[in-house]
Amino acid sequence: MIQRIIECVPNFSEGRDMQIINQITSVIEKVDGVKLLNVDPGAATNRTVVTFVGAPESVVEAAFQAIKKASELIDMRQHHGEHPRMGATDVCPVIPIANMTMEECAQLARNLAERVGDELGIPVYCYESAAFRPERQNLASCRAGEYEGLAKKFADPEWKPDFGPAEFNERVALSGCSAIGARDFLVAINYNLNTTSTRRANAIAYDVREKGRKKREGNPVTGKAVKDANGNDVWIPGTLKGCKAIGWYIEEYGIAQVSMNVTNITTTPVHVAFDEVCRAAQCRGIRVTGAEIVGLIPKKVLIQAGKYYLAKQQRSLGISEEEIIKIAVKSMGLDDLRPFNPHEKVIEYLMEDNSAKKLIDMTCKGFADETASESPAPGGGSISAYMGALGAALGTMVANLSSHKPGWDADWEKFSAWAEKGQKIMSEMLHLVDEDTNAFNKIMDAFGMPKGSDTEKTLRSAAIQAATLYATQVPLSTMKCAFGAFDLVEAMAREGNPNSVSDAGVGALALWSAVQGAWLNVKINAAGLKDRAVADQLLEEAAQIAINADCRRDTVIAVCNEKI
Repeated sequence: MIQRIIECVPNFSEGRDMQIINQITSVIEKVDGVKLLNVDPGAATNRTVVTFVGAPESVVEAAFQAIKKASELIDMRQHHGEHPRMGATDVCPVIPIANMTMEECAQLARNLAERVGDELGIPVYCYESAAFRPERQNLASCRAGEYEGLAKKFADPEWKPDFGPAEFNERVALSGCSAIGARDFLVAINYNLNTTSTRRANAIAYDVREKGRKKREGNPVTGKAVKDANGNDVWIPGTLKGCKAIGWYIEEYGIAQVSMNVTNITTTPVHVAFDEVCRAAQCRGIRVTGAEIVGLIPKKVLIQAGKYYLAKQQRSLGISEEEIIKIAVKSMGLDDLRPFNPHEKVIEYLMEDNSAKKLIDMTCKGFADETASESPAPGGGSISAYMGALGAALGTMVANLSSHKPGWDADWEKFSAWAEKGQKIMSEMLHLVDEDTNAFNKIMDAFGMPKGSDTEKTLRSAAIQAATLYATQVPLSTMKCAFGAFDLVEAMAREGNPNSVSDAGVGALALWSAVQGAWLNVKINAAGLKDRAVADQLLEEAAQIAINADCRRDTVIAVCNEKI
């Protein structure tokens, strides 16, 4: 099942009173589908940065409730701190994490901004990707003049808020103004150097950061700064877009580091930044020994990096997610200073519900024992899905063996693509293992509903029908998914490593069994549907898949027998 995740990192203008901070974070935690990841108060700045993630609609609701609560508790007339600010909720960015586009997040931010303006009476500027005007993309521009300059700013037609009141009234005097926007995920990463020189680390940072370094006459360090016609410094840009960096010495480790914020991981993926820092360091006689990720990261950062380094090695990308992440960690030396545990650093892993018991997390023996027990689930539907997963796994194995076969290097990308397809199908099939059991449990829950009154009987009947329909659709999905893997096993039987042709054949048999087993479950569950038009449609579709699976199985087995 595709999980859509966004992150929100609001900054509240209170960093000293934990009672106020706790009240704000409490309303966030009360929203279903949201997980609070971090609360970082700062006394000197009098500012707290809060990080939470979840489903898009849930996160936006939590953000609204937090903004509302902050406006009730924080009096901007009394606020003082070292950090620039203009409102109780100073800034509230929405950030895509998984299966969300920047455009979708920008629209979510605008919707949130409109609601804040309309319902709470708080002026809002939309910034970065959610900005309506180019000059408002930069947060610093929106916040120029800070809280004390709001009355003057609102009087300028060019700086009328995007939403909410355009006057400094009594309500705004309390809440101030907010900036709500959408931006890419910011990755904070430090590169470990085999030197103690801060000056050398800074030189590398200037080489790569987007801002670069000042252009100077003669000596690039001590020479006179070059000015343009307007008297402004001329800068030589660095090599990495969307990156900010400085050099420093870390006494705890006894080494210098290049400390970098990658502000646009789409323009400059983290692995690209790592390789470029390595190149710049090597040009100065220095080696990057590893790196450390500060804070949390989306899973895609490590997946993209792992696949990038696998491709450089001309290795198949169709391996497990765990192995891909391991390659990323080792390639960038993320465990150089301390062990790197993805389950403590990757947002998606932190969001997983580890309390729920899953069949696919069992051992092979445990799964077999659970199936053999007197419990009616897991049953034939889950077993069919698991056979489909094994069939796809066998096809993937042949693809990986073929990709790495000596003398077949020219075709590694072709087999890698097949292996990636196999991994995707296998993942979908494993999801269906548990989903089939979940579907059965829904039926049992529906039958357990009360039936004392006519209303209860009506609700119970409707629930039984809905659960029965779902229990029919799940094995049909298993049939479709398993059938989709026949292309993989046939291609591997025909073109893959000839020493593994029997594995492709067994894969075809497993896929056929998955289809036929799921077909039995479609038929038995469809019999309980009162809407016969829907039932007949599902049965007709499933019957055709079953017939086609017979043909695909026979074709693959014939190829295998011919080659053997």
